[in-house]
Amino acid sequence: MKLRLLAVGHKMPAWVEQGFAEYAKRLPADCSIELVEIPPGHRAKNTSKEKAMQQEADALRKAIRPQDHVVALEVKGHNWSTEQLAQQLEGWRMQGGDVALLVGGPDGMTAEVLALAKQRWSLSALTLPHPLVRVLLAEQLYRAWSILQGHPYHK
Repeated sequence: MKLRLLAVGHKMPAWVEQGFAEYAKRLPADCSIELVEIPPGHRAKNTSKEKAMQQEADALRKAIRPQDHVVALEVKGHNWSTEQLAQQLEGWRMQGGDVALLVGGPDGMTAEVLALAKQRWSLSALTLPHPLVRVLLAEQLYRAWSILQGHPYHK
């Protein structure tokens, strides 16, 4: 199984790239995570946010592969404890396909993209900065994997 983080945004600070890379390298090949950066839609004074969101939606749809189990990260999604995430991770592994984890842009995702998701997951009721979400997500996936392996990281 491969986890693919499809995240709107680019040009992240070095600490984000380093943090994501640290947890990504800890995951084994059969549960690896790959970051796919989606260019943000063009936002300007005279441009509607809907147009920017549609540009992002088009790019996200192109990045999703037919065999992907799609999980949208959004504030209205299910709140999972770390142990529940470990159960989800095991379920995804048992399905045998890859997982696409979607993180939208500053205005979220279109209804069309959300409709592609088989699951919706909320990391927190708090509003989190998108760069931090990348690191937090990678760490929590590593932590969930460590629970499944009986690894002492989670203790």
